Amino acid sequence: MKIATKYHGLIEVLEEEVVRFPNGLPGFLEEKEFAVIPFSEDGMFIILQSVQTPELGFVLTNPFTFYPEYDFNLENQAVDALELDSPEDVTVYTVLTMADPFHLTTANLQAPVVVNAKKKLGKQVILTGSPYQTKHKLFPEAIAK
Repeated sequence: MKIATKYHGLIEVLEEEVVRFPNGLPGFLEEKEFAVIPFSEDGMFIILQSVQTPELGFVLTNPFTFYPEYDFNLENQAVDALELDSPEDVTVYTVLTMADPFHLTTANLQAPVVVNAKKKLGKQVILTGSPYQTKHKLFPEAIAK
């Protein structure tokens, strides 16, 4: 199917690759279907693009690339909602707040986007009682200079 996107114009996506968010995303509860689109050639950054709203696209990355010690436990409610059978089915992303210059970009580690890659089900999980915040520097070494 063809969808209009924020960053890539009109593109073709496979319907079976669309990730469903049955409860939407915080602040966007009516948005239930998203395409995962590569944003950088190296695959480090992706766009979580709303299928129905062209101007709604979130830049995401794998948090473990930038924060190897990042760790959290999914509550049973989230495991059930995502219909997870195995840890191997889980893909975790973090939403980025893009900045100009880019090295000031931050990552929201308090609310990861968790996807059941096998069943294409997603949920943004709000971590309570964790040390993580909504604005972790993606490149802390660049800020220190």
